[in-house]
Amino acid sequence: MTAPYVQVRNLRRVFDVSKPWLNRVLEGGERQFLKAVDGVSFDIAKGETFALVGESGSGKSTVARMVVGLLPPTSGEVTIAGVSMTDRAAAAERQRLRRRIQMIFQDPYASLNPRWRVDRIIAEPIRAFKLIEGDRAIRDRVGELLTLVGLHPDDGRKYPHEFSGGQRQRVAIARALASNAEFIVCDEPTSALDVSVQAQILNLMRDLQDKFGLTYLFISHNLAIVRHMATRIGVMYLGRIVEISGGRELFAAPKHPYTRMLLDAVPDIGMTGRQRIPVAGEIPNPINPPPGCTFHPRCPYANERCRREIPPLEEGAACHAVHERRIDMPAAA
Repeated sequence: MTAPYVQVRNLRRVFDVSKPWLNRVLEGGERQFLKAVDGVSFDIAKGETFALVGESGSGKSTVARMVVGLLPPTSGEVTIAGVSMTDRAAAAERQRLRRRIQMIFQDPYASLNPRWRVDRIIAEPIRAFKLIEGDRAIRDRVGELLTLVGLHPDDGRKYPHEFSGGQRQRVAIARALASNAEFIVCDEPTSALDVSVQAQILNLMRDLQDKFGLTYLFISHNLAIVRHMATRIGVMYLGRIVEISGGRELFAAPKHPYTRMLLDAVPDIGMTGRQRIPVAGEIPNPINPPPGCTFHPRCPYANERCRREIPPLEEGAACHAVHERRIDMPAAA
């Protein structure tokens, strides 16, 4: 079997959120640490879309930034195309890999330089990685990329503020493709867009994936979008993955109580009459999380073991109730 294109193993990120030293001395406080990501592991095959979903504060975006190297992990290992993103000894190989990794951010306007015209923005990766020589050849390539994402080559003369939100996201996608990227991390790429525009951008991303064999790590809190995009899905809660499953399997037969609650929160347009359990409570304080399974204060199936032991991710779910068969598993469609 071929190795996964992206491998993430036991990724952790801890932030020191303590008050300044002098304040702690005068007020008698202690240092405080926030576990944003705690032991996350997953694989992504080449050409696949792996999605991370969960409520705000679950650690999805922190994982995305650690995977591409924007944020160093406290511990753990990230390997992309056989190259370690965390081993200092692999710095030279990692630098050569940078061209093949890109990121699309949530707010396209904030991720584009407002002082640069679009043609310069898209051409920057081409010049930085010296992919094409000559201004004319670069200009032609920028025009091809703009056409590829549904814009006109003449749009390159405009500034970002002259475009709509959806058009700006198309520019961001063109910039990601300019370096001939193979792996793209998409951090809530459509959450700032209207619903109709969201569908256009998602369809564009899928068409580009089919055409160029792109691999996506897709971050979202919108289950409808994830259902449309993802090959496999990881559900995150308070820094941990609580369930990993294929896209169709997750929606047809969710295992973890948290996954079920998220799905029950989606409006039942088909009016199936199925009993639904609304999402109860709030995410606990990540600085002082509950012991054992961190979901147990909100879980209707929690028992004493759940309050005491952290459940391992087995059988696709990190849940004692699932492992002990205390939950009736829905039949997969």
